[in-house]
Amino acid sequence: MAKKARNRTADYAVYLAVRFVVCLLQTVSPRVAYAIAGGVAWLGYRLLKSRRRIALENVRASFPELSEPQAERIVRGMFDHFGRTIAELVLLPRKLHLTNWRKHMVLDGPNVPPLLRDRAALIVTAHFGNWEMAGFALGRLGFRTFAIARALDNPYLERYALWFRQRTGQTILDKNDGYDRIEDVLKESGKVATLADQDAGPKGVFVDFFGRPASTHKAIALMALKFDAVMVVTGVPRVSRADHPQRPDFDPSGSLGPLFYRVRCADVIDPREYANDPNAVKAITARYTAALEGLIREHPEQYFWLHRRWKHQPKAKGKPAEPKRVA
Repeated sequence: MAKKARNRTADYAVYLAVRFVVCLLQTVSPRVAYAIAGGVAWLGYRLLKSRRRIALENVRASFPELSEPQAERIVRGMFDHFGRTIAELVLLPRKLHLTNWRKHMVLDGPNVPPLLRDRAALIVTAHFGNWEMAGFALGRLGFRTFAIARALDNPYLERYALWFRQRTGQTILDKNDGYDRIEDVLKESGKVATLADQDAGPKGVFVDFFGRPASTHKAIALMALKFDAVMVVTGVPRVSRADHPQRPDFDPSGSLGPLFYRVRCADVIDPREYANDPNAVKAITARYTAALEGLIREHPEQYFWLHRRWKHQPKAKGKPAEPKRVA
């Protein structure tokens, strides 16, 4: 079925609106940018009732032990977190540099060795914390990484997003049309980052995620096995500066006080461990999904609960047919 033609005027209007917001946030002080983001997050929580309902349903099902006020607090926190995260993404190019990154980020040691080896690596993460910051920061530190992403439907926004995300050396590979390029990178022992927490439809492999079967893409485990790529399961949650007193002095009451993240390594998976496992794809997928769940449980308000992560479920097995009676 042919795609419906897009309204180029509407697309361009949206693009201009986004550029205006970006320019506004980059013009004002960080403190004001955070205030604007907080206001937008509050409006989103109040006005996007259907999305708020989806998030609340997901949180309730994932944490059945929570009371209703506690579940609602997580959803409100999610809107607030991602509002601040959007503001920070706009500020990062001007505020995060090679000389000051330690004031805004803690890098777990296990994340680094796989990036230094002469071997392909898959950096597996989720819509959690500030997933864009890791790629941006690695580019600032001189690592050449690639990230798999779906192209935006709006062509003007897509060109702008590519420029914005690739300005520190990270290369974006199209999720739908760039598989040949992804293969070429992995063949050359490249480092590829991918998000691994979206519903994969009825043909995905079903593994447990927060106690429920969730359809998950097989491609990540298949690529790890095919290209002998070590998998580094990571998350980038916002953390308290008070928990990391060893970091250089920085005034937490300053305008950039909230901009502090930890690049967490939840698991390192070597596909060679599954070389003789006939169910290797499902085993690897279940393992990295469990690692991502562990990260999310530590900071549930920083996960993007708006996804319909459990939209597809395994088909119910029908009862076996009764044998025919012989007269």
